[in-house]
Amino acid sequence: GTGMFAMTFTEYVLQLFVDSSAYDKIVTHSRIRARKEGPNVCALQQVEGTKKKYFSTCRNWYKKSICGKKAEILYECCPGYMKLDGMKGCPAVAPIDNVYNTLGLVKAATTQQYSDISKLRQEIEGTGTFTVFAPSNEAWDELNPVTALEDNVNIELFNALHYHMVNHRLMTKDMKNGMTVTSMYNDQGILINHYPNGVVTVNCARIIHGNQMATNGVVHVIDRVISSVTGTIKDYLESEEQLSSFNNAVFIAGIMDKLGQPGQFTLFAPTNEAFDKLTTFYISALVTYHMLNSVQCAEAIMAGSVYETEEGSTIEIGCDGDSLTVNGIKMVLKKDIVASNGVIHLIDEVLIPDSAKEVRKLVGKSQSIFSDLVSEMGLTSSLTSDTQYTLLAPLNAVFTDEVMADDEYLKLILENHMLKLKISLSTMFNGQLLETLSGKLLRVFIYRTAVCIESACMVRGSKEGMNGALHVMTSLIKPADKTTFELLDADGNFKIFLSLMETAGLGDLLRQNGSYTVFAPVDKAFEALGADDLDLLKSNVNALRNILLYHFSEGIIINGGLEAKVTNLLKSLQGKPLQLKSENNSIRVNSVEIPKSDLMATNGVVHVVKNVLYPTDLPVGHQDLLLVLQKLIKYIEIKFVSGFTYAEIPLTFISRCHRLEVIIKEKQPSIRTVTTVTEGKPSIKQVTRVIKPSGSKVEVDHATKTVTRVIGRQPNKVTRVIGAACLPPSPVEPATAASRTQGLQIWVALSPMPPRHAQ
Repeated sequence: GTGMFAMTFTEYVLQLFVDSSAYDKIVTHSRIRARKEGPNVCALQQVEGTKKKYFSTCRNWYKKSICGKKAEILYECCPGYMKLDGMKGCPAVAPIDNVYNTLGLVKAATTQQYSDISKLRQEIEGTGTFTVFAPSNEAWDELNPVTALEDNVNIELFNALHYHMVNHRLMTKDMKNGMTVTSMYNDQGILINHYPNGVVTVNCARIIHGNQMATNGVVHVIDRVISSVTGTIKDYLESEEQLSSFNNAVFIAGIMDKLGQPGQFTLFAPTNEAFDKLTTFYISALVTYHMLNSVQCAEAIMAGSVYETEEGSTIEIGCDGDSLTVNGIKMVLKKDIVASNGVIHLIDEVLIPDSAKEVRKLVGKSQSIFSDLVSEMGLTSSLTSDTQYTLLAPLNAVFTDEVMADDEYLKLILENHMLKLKISLSTMFNGQLLETLSGKLLRVFIYRTAVCIESACMVRGSKEGMNGALHVMTSLIKPADKTTFELLDADGNFKIFLSLMETAGLGDLLRQNGSYTVFAPVDKAFEALGADDLDLLKSNVNALRNILLYHFSEGIIINGGLEAKVTNLLKSLQGKPLQLKSENNSIRVNSVEIPKSDLMATNGVVHVVKNVLYPTDLPVGHQDLLLVLQKLIKYIEIKFVSGFTYAEIPLTFISRCHRLEVIIKEKQPSIRTVTTVTEGKPSIKQVTRVIKPSGSKVEVDHATKTVTRVIGRQPNKVTRVIGAACLPPSPVEPATAASRTQGLQIWVALSPMPPRHAQ
């Protein structure tokens, strides 16, 4: 018991001292990578053609590249350890000495030399606690010019070194991202950034060898000489002549005051030359697109990372050897200009955000065929900069030879991928209707992992421009023009299924308005049944309804809306669940193959099945029916429970609906007022869509239900389905109403749905 307590207490004490910062974790990871090289060895990666070394992350280790350049694996002693002759690895602990002598141990000889000649040596050899950010020898070599410091060692060099010092011990685990520490030069601040990839920067200089303990403090070696920061980003913009154009843009956009306030900003500032290349831009969106709400120093970037800008969209900051890239373009002229509230990078191109572009300019290479065809078909006149619209751009692969064969058909397809309003992704909702350029209505379906329009789903990466939105689609969008009944009837392979639906009194379910998913068995699914078997099945209405309604689910579920490789549960209208699984771009229901899916209808979607479906836990109570079902259903073993009877399913989901037809006959152009009086009270409010023909004017007086139509040129007879009336379950005779005027005749009739023809 005592031993257990002692071990637990020891572990607890050790846990208190374990470094858990990102820097320390990456050093630990590098030690694990080099464990075969001996004790206390760390694996580093050196960028080819440079002297830059980084502790190795998992990502860099496997890619063997940093900033897009090949990296060589090196093995060196981890910070704080040394080699011993004849022994593997780094078994010795570096001696702890004062800060001055420690500078020699960590190969910061130039900093040590400058400490000596500037009379700083006495201070850092004496009593106290110091943190020294010591520039490496290479960092001093790159400083140009350094002679001014060397010529005035007592003041300039002494002050410069003091700016690299803090008067207390500061380990990497104490360095929090965004903190400012007070230097020993006039109490001026030093900006610390600690990034998730383990990089720690000091005024954007990277710590390349950290946490070297000394008797009177700690030494961190950094990769450049840092200078004091006195002004804000605003101060720098106002004083830098080569940024005068951008400075004006910032002022006009009203962002200047923000850049003068405390904060953590990164600003990509285009030079005057960059602005000279620009023809048009939108100031506010443009300026905020150049700003990040965090400090991103160049040395922290080891690969491409995406950041959200102040404007709201994203940019990718990457690297190419020694240079930074923005959105993959090598455009940074000068990096890491540190201000008191952030950092500035000078760039030679102006970044144009999507929100300042016309929607047509947002179309990418993967949708270029769609863009080209819109131009070729003369549809660009509808896509002007002062018009709001949305493009539903299909990927290039969907434009097959078959699609491209008929110009008239192709133009109609293109119009169905263009919406009359700006519809952003965030404003879409399930069941939403979107009107296309051709006047068709498209339905929106929102799923857990997908957003789809009809049977086409979106690719990630929707964009919003100044006058609309762009959504990339995986396939062509085809508006539905038939009910599920009309679709199955026209196909000709579902005669038995349709016959059984009528026998069960379920035919209206395929005709009425709604949103249903239908798993429709083809005629071949019934080929094992003889005429007697079918008669037996039809004679038991409750059994038939239980079987058929198991093939229906409320709501429209398409292949693209299913989360892949997981089982998706749907509640059937029969009550028992259906199991759907999508894998390798095909779906199965209850393990039964679906050879053809996503047949879109105006009131649902049809998925074709080769077998009749049946709930696994629903027994059969009669032997003769069991024999019939065993011929029909072979993918599961049906349970037999003697005397079991099927429950009656109330058909509350079926409504007796009729469509409203208006037949208009014209004798001569005239203006007439027609008042329709409806007797009785319908069970559901009637919605009438007024269709405005070319050359006509429609005025609706909602208070009196009066419609005034000015008829221009119309054909002699027009029949339009403009609404639906759903009646109570009790039998009601179709009502008719007629109104005749001098120049216009109208017949209003309620007819069973669907009508045979609508001309």
